[in-house]
Amino acid sequence: MSELLSPAEVQGAAEVAAQLKKGLNQVLLDQETVVEQVVVAVLARGHVLLEGLPGLGKTELCKALARLLALPFRRIQFTPDLLPGDITGTYVLEGEGRREFTFREGPLFASIVLADEINRSSPKTQSALLEAMQERSVTVLGQTRSLPDPFFVLATQNPIELEGTYPLPEAQLDRFLFRVQVPPVGAKTLSTLLTTRVRGAPPALPPVLDAESLGRLFAATDRVHLPGPVADFIGRLVEATDPRQPHAPDAVRRFVRYGASPRAALGLAAAGRALALLRGKPNVGFDEVVAVAPAILNHRLVLAYEASLEKVASTEVIRALIQAVPEVPRA
Repeated sequence: MSELLSPAEVQGAAEVAAQLKKGLNQVLLDQETVVEQVVVAVLARGHVLLEGLPGLGKTELCKALARLLALPFRRIQFTPDLLPGDITGTYVLEGEGRREFTFREGPLFASIVLADEINRSSPKTQSALLEAMQERSVTVLGQTRSLPDPFFVLATQNPIELEGTYPLPEAQLDRFLFRVQVPPVGAKTLSTLLTTRVRGAPPALPPVLDAESLGRLFAATDRVHLPGPVADFIGRLVEATDPRQPHAPDAVRRFVRYGASPRAALGLAAAGRALALLRGKPNVGFDEVVAVAPAILNHRLVLAYEASLEKVASTEVIRALIQAVPEVPRA
């Protein structure tokens, strides 16, 4: 067991994380919840799937994150004709005289990768991300190459244009720590945007972290204490997403076909630690687990046909699940 964080270490790490959050809030106006979820995912070293209408700043958010962390950034525009080698890299024949094959790295070889409109590419290309997201490596012609450390994938989906798209399979959705909904902005935000930004260009932000300080922040996140009762709550919460379990609430039994995997429990623990640190706490509480649960579970529950028939969304099922599972087991 790692040594617990001291109050000074907690305060120092929370202040650094707050600077990152403050910088992103300057780019994505009045989207505090979205920004906080992205910062939590970074601290937990998880990938994020952003969903929202075009023009809400999803791409600018990803670019700003790379600038603030001073990390290499690449953007991949997914299209139906994109091939796996276009993102992983491939061998090309080079040289004069005695020519030989040389590996050329694809855009996945960056610390922050924006996969724009990921559902527009074929399942074959989507699957090329599976190893990269889980193993932090790619294999081309039998040779495995490590990706940069750290490595984050932030993917976007447009929910209104579904023709000619390929829905992400559950196995790939499960690799994302969070699925974050980016809501539309109001008139006040639009007024601020028009009066403070010429042609909508975001402000230039200096880096708030370097590689060494980012590494210390990751280490501090891992040392946030997860108490036994909170770990037990996470286990019971994930178990209750399975409609076959006797303690599954009525909403799960009626509207869920398949529950969340053990990766959801790992994600709840990691995100809970990250949110606790962001809040300046040395240990994870029940409140942190409840706060991160919707973004972790909303893409991991496979809903039954009855949910579509009765127009029940996964968010409603998760809300009922959290209300039904007690923080402390009843005697």
